[in-house]
Amino acid sequence: MLQEESDLSLIIAQIVQKLKGSNLYSQLERQAWASLQRPEIKLESLKEDIKEFFKISGWEKKLQNAVYSELSVFPLPSHPAAPPEHLKEPLVYMRKAQGSWEKRILKSLNSMCTELSIPLARKRPVGEQKELLNKWNEMGTDEPDLSLFRPVYAPKDFLEVLINLRNPNYENGDSLSFRTHLGLIQVPLKVKDIPELKECFVELGLNIGQLGIDDSTQVPPELFENEHVRIGQKVLSEQDSAAAQQYIRQGSPTALRAELWALILNISSQPEDVLYYEQLKTNVIQHDLLVDSLIYKDVKLTASNDDYYFVFEDYLYQVLLCFSRDTSVLSHFAFNSASPPKSYIRGKLGLEEYAVFYPPNVAPLCFLYHEPSKLYQIFREMYVRFFFRLHSISSHPSGIVSLCLLFETLLQTYLPQLFYHLREIGAQPLRISFKWMVRAFSGYLATDQLLLLWDRILGYNSLEILAVLAAAVFAFRAVNLMEVTSLAAAEAVLADLSTLKVMPLLQIFLFATVT
Repeated sequence: MLQEESDLSLIIAQIVQKLKGSNLYSQLERQAWASLQRPEIKLESLKEDIKEFFKISGWEKKLQNAVYSELSVFPLPSHPAAPPEHLKEPLVYMRKAQGSWEKRILKSLNSMCTELSIPLARKRPVGEQKELLNKWNEMGTDEPDLSLFRPVYAPKDFLEVLINLRNPNYENGDSLSFRTHLGLIQVPLKVKDIPELKECFVELGLNIGQLGIDDSTQVPPELFENEHVRIGQKVLSEQDSAAAQQYIRQGSPTALRAELWALILNISSQPEDVLYYEQLKTNVIQHDLLVDSLIYKDVKLTASNDDYYFVFEDYLYQVLLCFSRDTSVLSHFAFNSASPPKSYIRGKLGLEEYAVFYPPNVAPLCFLYHEPSKLYQIFREMYVRFFFRLHSISSHPSGIVSLCLLFETLLQTYLPQLFYHLREIGAQPLRISFKWMVRAFSGYLATDQLLLLWDRILGYNSLEILAVLAAAVFAFRAVNLMEVTSLAAAEAVLADLSTLKVMPLLQIFLFATVT
């Protein structure tokens, strides 16, 4: 009990310290000073009167949302004497693996710089700056020769690193269960089974209304949809992040999704946020990084050729180029097993930059947000809250290692014949599903289905649902997969996911599977 109180006091102190440096704190301070002029504020009951004023004026709700937002990304409790690196990742072998992976990426980048005789970072000449500024909103029309630039890594390279992960303290001998040797992931992490997942995702139950099922044309809207929309409007009018997160577990109405996500992520478009985005844009205009060409090539190879996302090509460049300059993102490395590489412009020592590019999970957000600074804020918050875990090696339950292990465990436990068959023909299921999970299904599902899936990621503050859906897709195509005799044939069966409906698959797998 004393330990719990001590942990809570520590968490409160850290959140207070974090908020003291925020814009909200200065706004609250200004409001408190301004309230002293009001007749209802009495000196003898000053503290209570100001609290009441904050409550009536809506500032208390903004403070609650800010605290709730901080709690959502707060690292799991650890021992008070634990060193800082334990906050990043408690397992030493995971930290070492992540360090080795980062060195490999940096080596690839540096060798590319050497081969092409280009610096990691340089200041653009004035003429080039003006040209980029003039075409800022139509960068997709530019066709530079990027044939010499190669992608730093592909999902399969990252998967090979995860497959080779081993805990040196863990005896992986014959005495262990046979199942241990079936999957590709051989690290002993605790993952949920279906009964635990049912308990976790209880709002997805068969007897609870869901957008993605109960809003289909066959179901009269008065049975569920109309009432759900009405509750959503009430949640938005209350401006309560916690209520919005609970509400979105049943899915978000299309018309309310942009506002609900912004509320859950505690994003409000203040003038200073727009100004900050403009500063990042200026940084892009002034400085050219190697990563810019990698982002350009990545977007050209993915979103530009995608039936859903090609129209947002210019937005993607703007957001990803600005993201690569945003030093505020560095704060999430305090609870991320990764460490930020630094590159310096010659003569400009101290300008911290990323040297690794990020997959374009920003593309689906373009359907919701059309104002670049708002789109940027939402993407940044989604990345530092969720998506970074898909690109770094850690033992976190939402980390990519745990998701791979959860996927394999679900398939081995509940579809053993299918798993064994695919393994025997050299088509390990994880080799097919890994690319879906590492991209959070972006680019694989139809956009409306992807947004319904991401509703649940936000609602449950967890990425575990990605592994569940991956297993559900295999279960859905199990009959066809049992007929295949090669990896290529298995990949062909699972090549097109664009016709799948996310919610029925999740419900059937979680709540209609015999356990």
